[in-house]
Amino acid sequence: MHANLYALGAIALWGSLASLGISLAHLPPFLLTGIALVIGSVPAWPLLRQWRVRPATLALGIYGLFGYHFLLFIALRMAPAVEANLVNYLWPLFIVVLAPLFLPRLSLHAGHVAGALLGFGGAAIAILGGAGAGPSGSWSWGFLPALGAAFVWASYSLLTRRVPPFPTAAIGLFGLLSGLLSLACHALLEPRVAVSADDWVLLALMGLGPLGAAFFLWDRALKTGDARQIGVLSYLTPLASTGLLLLVTGRGLDWSIAAAAALIVGGAVLGTRTRERPGRARAA
Repeated sequence: MHANLYALGAIALWGSLASLGISLAHLPPFLLTGIALVIGSVPAWPLLRQWRVRPATLALGIYGLFGYHFLLFIALRMAPAVEANLVNYLWPLFIVVLAPLFLPRLSLHAGHVAGALLGFGGAAIAILGGAGAGPSGSWSWGFLPALGAAFVWASYSLLTRRVPPFPTAAIGLFGLLSGLLSLACHALLEPRVAVSADDWVLLALMGLGPLGAAFFLWDRALKTGDARQIGVLSYLTPLASTGLLLLVTGRGLDWSIAAAAALIVGGAVLGTRTRERPGRARAA
């Protein structure tokens, strides 16, 4: 139960990311993410001694935090943003269906798959309906990095259970180095811009929330909970994100959000109530 609460905390913070991103849309994406990730690492700086992790663990952390955002930004540059974001939100489904592959002591049941598919259906309605547009139906090579981003986040989330145990405070190191790599990408790929005082306030909120505390909560959830259930719950992220974005932009909620909520909540209930059969082993 505690693990699901940690996951819901991360999901709630990620739900604010799109709204903050809209307010900071004038900043180049690598600059935005780089600054926010560095700020998000600051609360873990007093726990510097807990940042000592094995090289493979450090590589996994950078793979997850930097690799995910790098591929997502490439996708958003190459493909229509709405469809690319929908492809990106395959990551909760990937977490569910890949859990037995990455965590062999877990098995996959019909309830987990059905819950994940309901969640993805709800996410599609929320994202497409919230954007006020249906899918264009045209292929874009940008869908490949979006699919790669989904796989990176799902595999990172599951592989944190396969590496030697590490303190959650080490997420600060992952965020700091990933932020510095993002800033390096900004220096190489993006134009220089001035950051205003108002921008810094919003960057601090983004860094301390969806690109900071959310990663620490997510790590705690994955270390103590059932990855399949957490994956199904994760479809609340696009619902919360789209709903908040509609409210912030003054468009109000409509039928698509109600339908998405019904599917996602139904999928979450189905997925989280699916239990192991008696006698089946579960991951610690």
